[in-house]
Amino acid sequence: MSAEFERLLAQFERFQSKIKKVDDQLANVERMQSEIAELEATASNADRSITIVAGPGGAIKDIQLTDKALSQQPQALSAALMSTIQEAVAEAARKQAAIVDDHMGGQLNVTDQVLETQAQLFGTSPQELRERMEQERPIRQTPLRPEEEYHEDYSHQDFLGSDQEQQSPPPPPAPSGGSAGDEFLQNLFNNDDHR
Repeated sequence: MSAEFERLLAQFERFQSKIKKVDDQLANVERMQSEIAELEATASNADRSITIVAGPGGAIKDIQLTDKALSQQPQALSAALMSTIQEAVAEAARKQAAIVDDHMGGQLNVTDQVLETQAQLFGTSPQELRERMEQERPIRQTPLRPEEEYHEDYSHQDFLGSDQEQQSPPPPPAPSGGSAGDEFLQNLFNNDDHR
């Protein structure tokens, strides 16, 4: 093999590696979106006469009232409904934050931010909310797949991300009139590296 062919092959393999990385990132985002779409949080009042089911973004998916709930005075029923709705929405927010942190490797600390805010709103401590969250969290039935064990923080990278450690510096230009393929790949990688 000629040196030019080996260099072109190495550049092509780096390009394929970047495409695979983008595919993996998109697959992870799709899994996260799927988990968030299926999210449900259920809260009931103390006597279980009111049950609220909240979904992603705090959307109310279901309200269940027993005869006991309906026998209350309007103001008492309204207060119990509001309190139970707030609990269901808060639980949904905690679950959603946990899903985001799971898929982003905890880099964003969304869960901590949600717990701090909710602790202030509900007059409790973030630790108490964290304990409640651990009790609510289902036990994962299957072990993590290797691609789920580590998630890189992509927030400060361009979409194709350039791994400086993995990339070697671009080869020097060919001394005299390289091939059209060589010129195309050189321009592709030079443009990508300078974004």
